[in-house]
Amino acid sequence: MLDLAALPALPRTERVQAIDGWLAGLLADALAGTPRPQGRRGTVAADEGTGIALVAVGSLGRREPAPLGDLDLVLVHDGRPEIAALADALWYPIWDAGVRLDHSVRQVSEAVAVAGSDVKAGLGLLDARHVAGDPVLAATLRSAALASWRQSASRLLPELRDIRRERARQVGELGFLLEPDLKEAYGGLREGQVLRALSAAQVADEPAADAGEAYAFLLDVRDQLRRLSGRPSDVLVRQEQARVADALGLPDDDALIRQVSLAGRRLAFVADETWRRAESAIVRRPRARYRRVRREPLAEGVVRQGDEVVLARDARPAVDPGLVLRGAAAAARADLLLSPYTLKVLAAHAPQLPEPWPPEVRWSLLRLLASGRSAVAVIEQLDQEGLLSRMLPEWDRVRSLPQRHPWHRFTVDRHLVEAAAAAAELTRDVDRPDLLLVGALLHDIGKGWPGDHTDVGVVVIEEMAVRMGFAPPDVATLVAMVRHHLLLPDIATHRDLDDPATIEGVVSAIGADPALLQLLHALAQADGAATSSSAWSPWKAHLVAALVGRVQARLGAAAAPDPVLEPTTPQVTARAPGSDGTAVQLTVGVEDVADGQQVSIGAPDRPGLLSICAGVLALNQLDVRAAKVTVDGGGAVLVFAVRPRFGRAPVPEILADGLRAALEGTLPLAERLRQREADYRQDAVRSAPPRISWHDTEATGVAASRVELRAGDRAGLLYRLTAALADTGLDVVSAHVETLGADAVDSFYVADPTGTPIDAGQRARAEAVLVAAARGEAPDPTDLGAAHARR
Repeated sequence: MLDLAALPALPRTERVQAIDGWLAGLLADALAGTPRPQGRRGTVAADEGTGIALVAVGSLGRREPAPLGDLDLVLVHDGRPEIAALADALWYPIWDAGVRLDHSVRQVSEAVAVAGSDVKAGLGLLDARHVAGDPVLAATLRSAALASWRQSASRLLPELRDIRRERARQVGELGFLLEPDLKEAYGGLREGQVLRALSAAQVADEPAADAGEAYAFLLDVRDQLRRLSGRPSDVLVRQEQARVADALGLPDDDALIRQVSLAGRRLAFVADETWRRAESAIVRRPRARYRRVRREPLAEGVVRQGDEVVLARDARPAVDPGLVLRGAAAAARADLLLSPYTLKVLAAHAPQLPEPWPPEVRWSLLRLLASGRSAVAVIEQLDQEGLLSRMLPEWDRVRSLPQRHPWHRFTVDRHLVEAAAAAAELTRDVDRPDLLLVGALLHDIGKGWPGDHTDVGVVVIEEMAVRMGFAPPDVATLVAMVRHHLLLPDIATHRDLDDPATIEGVVSAIGADPALLQLLHALAQADGAATSSSAWSPWKAHLVAALVGRVQARLGAAAAPDPVLEPTTPQVTARAPGSDGTAVQLTVGVEDVADGQQVSIGAPDRPGLLSICAGVLALNQLDVRAAKVTVDGGGAVLVFAVRPRFGRAPVPEILADGLRAALEGTLPLAERLRQREADYRQDAVRSAPPRISWHDTEATGVAASRVELRAGDRAGLLYRLTAALADTGLDVVSAHVETLGADAVDSFYVADPTGTPIDAGQRARAEAVLVAAARGEAPDPTDLGAAHARR
């Protein structure tokens, strides 16, 4: 007789042996006590080993029965008429013992037919294991079930995928639950079973060893949970966590939940990667094997291949410290993922980042974070392969760190990533979107250390910001963001906003810095959105906005600083046609600077000059990050801070040739740039609409209005914008362009050539063409002649 009370305390291997031995004895007793029909030959002893087999499926079939769990059994036979009586003789003693039983009686053909039409039945038979009786019959069942599963994979696997997605929606993701369902939550034990099923269908490889270790840990947690609670539940409730942690030798319940989160996230990550591979194998495209996969360049060292990002053939990951973040940013910007093989290569060969970080690496991080929601999955890829903590060692302190407050939906690390994704939607509300993105990513980094997380965080982020290569004023701003990231919500919800002392208290805390106030407001919104709807309700958002409005009125407005660009010494002097057809002198200079190159162009002023220069730079695969245009008398000087998209530094002679050809009309800029955009589809802008604001000014020495546009950056954007303004008949007397993260912040000082103020109708037309140009909807101009305004 099986000692049920002792079973939960036994290790799994001994538990399986005890159950198997008990079941084998029950089958022998049933065979011995079941009368044979007339005409059957032989004795019971001779018959009991042939034609009948007791097969375990489910957890017992996998040799991992949970304490107090069900027994899933199939009685397989070869068509014996007395099978009903035999089954009764077998099942009733199990029920009498108080064990819950899920049972069936099948011939091999019947079992396979059910498995071929029912995904759950088919999944269960993949774990079929002989317990007692005819081993040949049990082996036949297992082989037939496996063959049926493979044959029906294209029909059953999509159904299995949909079941798992629906279960994830209902139950949640194991890695982020404070009371997780160890079995059914996404990333739970079911994922390990599904991974084996995908492997059995031959649409995916066997799960990696670390996925097996994560699965085994969750089994251990479930075993201890059931043993200690005395209940057949898989939900790790709060009141049992301390005891389970102690039984597993972990320090406390937080350590347990953190380890469960790490295991669940690993299983979920492997499952996601495996499903992507499996779906491409399930959907059989006609003649796919003969179709050449297109490789589309995305950035230096990485290309798009199919639906993922892989290393270019000339990539050198061992000597390119910026490749990891550059590839991650390119993937997120194209709304793709890095291929698993690429991740493995980068994890094995990527060097440590120099300190401080090179500007190119910092810029790639900003591009990654600015991609918003599409960056979350890419950052998870870097995290799971250990690349994120290699770049940011402090990240290990917050990985899967639980947050016990009921408002929090995520662990600390995912909360930070979600906050950065939310901040990406707010970058057009601040003058320094780069600092907003980094501040959002690191605002709670202090939670990884003992003590008040704000006090610790200001120390940690200062060290990290210096290591990232931020300038001292930017480091100070990031520190202030972490120190005061809770200031606005706390004051807005606990103080009287009409009390002048409340406003003075905010000003006293942050100083007379409108830019910092902008950042703190956006950070509060991102932090709240990444926490929960309870943490950031419309009521709370209204109170914080009202407080910010009052503080802004107290501080007054301040304009964003212009980019500091000084002309480079000319290296090439050429002759090009002027606006009247006569030859004029054209100078081009290129200089290496800290964050890319600087291109200076000098030429007599003429209609469309800025548009032409911007178009030539875009055509040479140079991303314009900042620009400054000055016109003095009849001459114009244009200075551009550029970054080569594919690592090829600009050549002054090539730029001069392109400019000369564009000025004389032999280079069809519009047509070439249209083709360039078609070739590089990843330049599609984010879905947030462009934002335009007007500011009257006399700063340029002539009556002018400053129009500022914030929009998603893309190749050729400056060319489109300046050409669009030219078509409205407005003069651009000065321009200041800057790209931060994935957004362009472009200011154009425009005036009516007649000297009259720009009226509402002209503003409306200018706004319409700028928005269309920023979205890539406006037709490219083909003639940059007299209709263009002066640049």
